[in-house]
Amino acid sequence: MAWPKTTRENKPWTRWWWEGSAVNEKDLTWNLEQYQQAGLGGVELTPIYGVEGQEKNFVSFLSPRWMELFRYTLKESKRLGLGVDLANATGWPFGGPWVIDADASKTMEYKTYSLKAGAQLKEPVQFIRKGLVRTANNKEADLALIKKPVSANTNLQELALDQIQYPGPIPLISLMAYSNNGRIVDITDKVSAGGKLNWVAPAEGESWTLYALFEGLHGKMVERAAPGGEGYAIDHFSKKAATDYFKKFDKAFKGADISYLRGFFNDSYEVDDARGQANWTDDFFAEFKNKKGYDLRTQLPALFGKDSEDKNKRVLYDYRSVIDQLLLDNFTKVWKQWGNGRGKLLRNQSHGSPANTLDLYSVVDIPETEGTELLRFKFATSAAHVSGKKLVSSESATWLNEHFLSSLGDVKKAIDLYFLGGVNHIFYHGTAYSPKDAAWPGWLFYAAVHFQPVNPQWQHFHALNEYITRVQSFLQKGQPDNDVLLYYPIIDRYSETGGPLLQHFDGMERNFEHTGFEYAANKMTERGVGFDFFSDRQLAQFDYKNGAIITGGNQYKAILLPANKLIDDLSFSKLINLAKSGATILAYKALPADVPGMAQLDARRKRLQAAAAQLKFIKEGSLQKAVIGAGAFYISDDLDALMKAGHIREASGSDKDIFVLRRKQADGKTYFINNRSDHPVEEWIHFDGHPKAAVLFDAMTGEKGLGMIRAAANGFELRVQLQPYASVIVQTAAALKTGAAFPYKNAGGPAIALNKDWKLSFIEGGPSLPGAVNLKTLQPWTELKEAGVQAFSGIASYTTRFKKPGKNARNYLLDLGKVAATAEVVLNGKSIATLIGPSFTTVLPAALLKTENALEIKVANLMANRISYMDKNNMPWKIFYNVNIAARKKENVKNGIFDASGWSPLPSGLLGPVTLTPLK
Repeated sequence: MAWPKTTRENKPWTRWWWEGSAVNEKDLTWNLEQYQQAGLGGVELTPIYGVEGQEKNFVSFLSPRWMELFRYTLKESKRLGLGVDLANATGWPFGGPWVIDADASKTMEYKTYSLKAGAQLKEPVQFIRKGLVRTANNKEADLALIKKPVSANTNLQELALDQIQYPGPIPLISLMAYSNNGRIVDITDKVSAGGKLNWVAPAEGESWTLYALFEGLHGKMVERAAPGGEGYAIDHFSKKAATDYFKKFDKAFKGADISYLRGFFNDSYEVDDARGQANWTDDFFAEFKNKKGYDLRTQLPALFGKDSEDKNKRVLYDYRSVIDQLLLDNFTKVWKQWGNGRGKLLRNQSHGSPANTLDLYSVVDIPETEGTELLRFKFATSAAHVSGKKLVSSESATWLNEHFLSSLGDVKKAIDLYFLGGVNHIFYHGTAYSPKDAAWPGWLFYAAVHFQPVNPQWQHFHALNEYITRVQSFLQKGQPDNDVLLYYPIIDRYSETGGPLLQHFDGMERNFEHTGFEYAANKMTERGVGFDFFSDRQLAQFDYKNGAIITGGNQYKAILLPANKLIDDLSFSKLINLAKSGATILAYKALPADVPGMAQLDARRKRLQAAAAQLKFIKEGSLQKAVIGAGAFYISDDLDALMKAGHIREASGSDKDIFVLRRKQADGKTYFINNRSDHPVEEWIHFDGHPKAAVLFDAMTGEKGLGMIRAAANGFELRVQLQPYASVIVQTAAALKTGAAFPYKNAGGPAIALNKDWKLSFIEGGPSLPGAVNLKTLQPWTELKEAGVQAFSGIASYTTRFKKPGKNARNYLLDLGKVAATAEVVLNGKSIATLIGPSFTTVLPAALLKTENALEIKVANLMANRISYMDKNNMPWKIFYNVNIAARKKENVKNGIFDASGWSPLPSGLLGPVTLTPLK
């Protein structure tokens, strides 16, 4: 009944921005020591745009001085026991000044021309760009003043370029002529240097349509780039571009000891959050023909949606699937080979890519997700589970609320959702390096949650970090214990017409809304069913042994097809073979009926039909069942019936706000149980299995003990008590265990109110320290009339005295009621607990109570009131290049950036009511 021994990987890490890389040894040490003392496990170093007034201290990325500072960071981190990852770029996506035009992201444009038989085209075959410049800071930039090449500009930090396309013609890469009777002619070589077409349309056919393709630089720049990192984003579809890109790092690292560095990181793809698309690469025609067996130039009308609907879908699928393969092979695998060849792990945010994110995630060592939706997280966690990876990370709490409005309790709620989604390696987003003597609020990043030592909540930050460390000490052990493998129907999306050439995949939103895939995933989540997504490439590696589908060393009970219309013939044959070995294949509504794409269509379609013909279905209630070999296929419109047919386990209680994550070890199961509501929950939750004991671990308080369990039909039930948004970890055992019972909190008498006669003193913070105040009743300090209280952000102390209750109880539950925002409880001079919310309760042992007791509550509020005061008084603190400080909500924008001058003071302090309740 012990907590697992913790490691630095168990602790939360943080993204660590070096603004302008304007760092120095003394402040590097101070910053790292603050992080270590707060309970962080490591940092991900990401150089970023600079701070105004610090230009003389900017250090160019990967320069000798930068490497000197980097090596110093590694040495100090090792001394402090902090891990270090390094972003393989400044900002995102990968790119920089060393990315030449040939290696930069490309875009393809097209034009059509019409000709009658016997006619010659009079206008030139050319595509003239008007020119484009976009900036990250929403400031206008004069394209005429920007030098070419872009690397020749010395003011790139000030320009903050996001995308640039210089005006003028872009090269022709193909000109194809299509007659109305089906003849196709390649006339690319008939175009002179000036664009004149030296070709007369043949008499065969009455009319001809010419398709001209042009290739230009997409112009996407590294977003939020640091000094020395500004430049074009790379062409992710080009092996040469990726190989060339990493040579810059090899040159910088040569002779340097970077052995302590754990790994490299890549932020999300995000090339196409710009005008147009990066949808081409120099040798795409050759790559396409090699992979699909036909020349794409013969099918350009279908590629652009001008042929029959069926052919349009098939050619578009083939184009998108080749892009998918190139991103996987020419970037992700090249990066993997480069990183692992240097002994480093790779963390990757694959989402946002125009490719199958499950496959991209599966290549790297640590898949990383972000966002606020559980099903979005499951793409990264599923890839890890299906491919047998231990860690899944998350860019956490990026935009919970507007700047300065998020409490640590809000962060905890967000983190718990990541845990439920299968994440077990939290990275905060994030912490900016800031000099110790920088004026408050120091150096900040433009995103909205600031995990900075200047944040008043920093003094209570250790409590959140201890909580996450305890949870992750369990979630990084053992294996996932999921039953269902849910097929990812990206093939259906690749075959949909009507939009841009490329689609980008992040989660359910936009791509899979109102589909059987979304419905099945949501339904299983609501029912407490453990499941993971899988791809066609992953399916090829599945095996069936000892009554389970095996992949990545993990076992599953069934595969579920979510009403997808298309499937690859090899994938369907694999399903047939798995079923013959004993696997259960579940199909929601119907089996897929056709193959995607045009390449070798007849042969692939016949193979699919032949495989499907082996299935002979008979009706069984709401199911259709086809036994094949030792296994079976089931089809039904009723997802619940399919779950029963597959003997799929559920973890459920009467309260639908209770969510459960299940893992397993050799000696039992581990459950992470979370109340996702703002009301307390007490109930018995049903689980499968028949354990002899269940140990409960409260990761917030550190309490642990034997839980109350009872036998139930098809399993057992466990009693849980959960405050709003609270969680508990449960570990079951097959053998009886001895030890103390878990301290369920049951009232043993009426609550005693402690709401009168408090003294309020301001300990630290600013802009100034208000004087002490005696309070007859509890109230926010922002409601007082004393000078300075409304602008104050910092720590304040509420103290009172109370007599020991006459009730003979061993423990008392102290409930602080509402707190804005976090609190430390001190009883008779002894620190009892640090409470971050959303609920603020702790147990006071009666043994610590005296006849008369001094209770002190040290409250930290948000940064918001002081920031608002600064904006009201036009005090400079938004001192950053590039995006500066961006507002999340439009009502907080003034002069193009965030502004809090219109805010009223936010309630701050101990609001109560404070009560003391005897416990049985």
